[in-house]
Amino acid sequence: MPVDASEALLCWYAVDKRQLPWRAEKGARPDPYRVWLSEVMLQQTTVAAVKPYYEKFTALWPDVGALAAAEDAEVMAAWAGLGYYARARNLLACARAVAGGFPSEESELRKLPGIGAYTAAAIAAIAFGRRAVVVDGNIERVVSRLHAVKEPLPAARPGIRALMDALTPRQDAGDFAQAMMDLGATICTPRNPDCGRCPISSFCAAFAEGRPEAYPVKAAKAARPRREGIAYWLEHDGHVLLVRRPPKGLLGGMLALPTEAEPVPAAWQRAGAVEHVFTHFALTIELKCAEAEWRPQGIWWPVDRVAEAGLPTLFAKLAERGAAWREAA
Repeated sequence: MPVDASEALLCWYAVDKRQLPWRAEKGARPDPYRVWLSEVMLQQTTVAAVKPYYEKFTALWPDVGALAAAEDAEVMAAWAGLGYYARARNLLACARAVAGGFPSEESELRKLPGIGAYTAAAIAAIAFGRRAVVVDGNIERVVSRLHAVKEPLPAARPGIRALMDALTPRQDAGDFAQAMMDLGATICTPRNPDCGRCPISSFCAAFAEGRPEAYPVKAAKAARPRREGIAYWLEHDGHVLLVRRPPKGLLGGMLALPTEAEPVPAAWQRAGAVEHVFTHFALTIELKCAEAEWRPQGIWWPVDRVAEAGLPTLFAKLAERGAAWREAA
């Protein structure tokens, strides 16, 4: 991208940038904690979904020291519904590793739990003003269209990063990265890009071709495998049995309904099934419900307050079915 195009993009950003709760006010220095928190939350998640979670977290834990001192269960419960729960576990591990402050160098940030190449570059550029090459999904799309990159994803990613490296200015790298993100989120969108409003359309090879939606080129996706499982809704005296899932693995550390085996011998009744899609597979999980004559060891949660348990989305859906079974019984 020529220098004048970079300047045009930065001028557009100065006027039209999105107002996001984690962005610093004009003239204020960005808070590395808030930049880091927002970037972790935004991984594979939309801005609209993240905003209420970000506001909840910063109200509960206004700085990294407060988050580092939080109980694991409290953080996992506050994260419930945002998905990709390994991020929450890494969030805590990282907070405890940097309770005294974040390093400013990209290479040092990469050493921290849950911080990969993109997040390290984003924190270094946005929070500390370092020149770093930031490439998220929006930037990937913008760069691939600017240069009409013909190679399909994911093989094209190293080349797209090299192109972004060539585009990134030495000064204002953080603003430049955020300008590219905003352009991709608001104008250079996956479908129906608004090229008439784009401040750099005159430099865009895909626009010149008249087919910006053709980029980025994507390889055919493999079919997502499907799995099946069973969850158990066991009630006793107005309470339902919950378990804490193992710290590692799918939905690690979260409260959930039991799934490994029937918690107790009982007259189990089928209550339908729930479909849920994870990153690498789709899951159909059947719910079985029963009333227990005695209370086995475990976490017993009031049924009328189960929405407060911080269940992940899959188990929240199952809990709705369990509550409906209870009312119908």
